[in-house]
Amino acid sequence: MTTFKPPVTVALTGASGVQYALRLIDVLVNAGHEVWVMVSKAAHMVIATETDTTLPAAPARLEKALMARSGAASGQIRCFGREDWMAPVASGSGAPSAMVICPCSTGTLSAVATGASNNLIERAADVAIKERRTLVMVPRESPFSPIHLEHMLTLSRLGVVILPAAPGFYHRPASIDDLIDFIVARILNQLGIEHALMPRWGEGGE
Repeated sequence: MTTFKPPVTVALTGASGVQYALRLIDVLVNAGHEVWVMVSKAAHMVIATETDTTLPAAPARLEKALMARSGAASGQIRCFGREDWMAPVASGSGAPSAMVICPCSTGTLSAVATGASNNLIERAADVAIKERRTLVMVPRESPFSPIHLEHMLTLSRLGVVILPAAPGFYHRPASIDDLIDFIVARILNQLGIEHALMPRWGEGGE
């Protein structure tokens, strides 16, 4: 039986930037972590719009598709449906897991900030907050309205990491993949996961 590193929950919601999440899943798999995945209905639409990747909605089929594209070992990726209330992420007594919502729609941002818990993604985020677990939210919107900013401030004061999908350019990106890796590297830093996606500030290039 394969033993994986601690699980990381990755939730994809209906904002632009699903490439960040797909890359994050691949990197986590390659690093040996178990990955728990949730994909909203709107996120499926964004994936179809922004990428050439086709991902089925049914959790069992989604699981197989993600495992195939990332080269995951059997059991390394687990997918949960919108109302799978028996999933471990739905309760504080479930197995602990850091959580990343990437990309994070402003609708999800609002729901989490107000404790709505209308679906499993929102409930999992609520659990992460109440259990004082690591929660990273990656909003991708421009410009932000006062409503968005107030919700981000509320969440930040609760210990949530607000990490906008705003890549820097000081590493001289040569491709879209370099820009994607910039954000994924920042997410991994917040999770305390070692990576070689790009050098840290002051380390220089290869």
